[in-house]
Amino acid sequence: MEEGYTSLPTSHLLGSVPVLKPLKLLVQAVIAEEKPSAGATLPANLQVFPPGNGGYIPPESPLGGEEQAANNWKGFCSLSSYTPYFDVDTDVVVSRIISSVYPMDDFSRKIDGSPDLYGPVWISATLVFMLAALGNYGTYLIQKRSEPNDWAACVVFGYAVAVPAAFYFLLQYFGLNANLVRLWCMWGYSLFIFIPASLFLVVPSEIFRWIIIILAGSASSWFVYLNLKVSTEGSDATPLVVSALALQFALALFIKIFFFS
Repeated sequence: MEEGYTSLPTSHLLGSVPVLKPLKLLVQAVIAEEKPSAGATLPANLQVFPPGNGGYIPPESPLGGEEQAANNWKGFCSLSSYTPYFDVDTDVVVSRIISSVYPMDDFSRKIDGSPDLYGPVWISATLVFMLAALGNYGTYLIQKRSEPNDWAACVVFGYAVAVPAAFYFLLQYFGLNANLVRLWCMWGYSLFIFIPASLFLVVPSEIFRWIIIILAGSASSWFVYLNLKVSTEGSDATPLVVSALALQFALALFIKIFFFS
């Protein structure tokens, strides 16, 4: 048996040895072409992990791919820029709503790297309905007459969009690094306190109504103050932060006078 193994003819194998070297070079060339270069970018449908800003960047986010970021000039008018900010779990929205009612719950930390717009839009739409319906009913209970209010949507959505945008440009003007979506998120959640407050404002007692609106306005204003102060920490933006607090309290007074007079 041992003689059989050693006596095998090897003449037909001699021509195969020189072929191994060019074949090896060909395989190495194919592998080198498939390796991504140092400057290559990931496909747009893949999430970036870990993201550079320390938070989760969802797939198809405005920070990657062909979509425009909301903080870029071209992204302001692009609806696709805001699509990822509506992809949020209900548990996350509920947690942020609770933090907006309890300002000491570090709301700013919860939205770092992952602000959403679903919560602010839902809160604003619900507040529009509550002010329009309960405002008319509350006026009827005291004055025995109904005056339809068609300005609820303009007031709420106008405030929730225009005021954060104005402060964004002001912060940029003073050289501060601001995020427009983050400001929209923070200001939108600050309006939630007025939804339960509107239920109590139906009570036909002016003294009770003023107490409720002062408490709600103070809580909402303090929430805006704390979160805007965190965003501008280390800079001399105290006048802007105080003006935001005053403007938020002015909104509370406007809701009481205009809808529940």
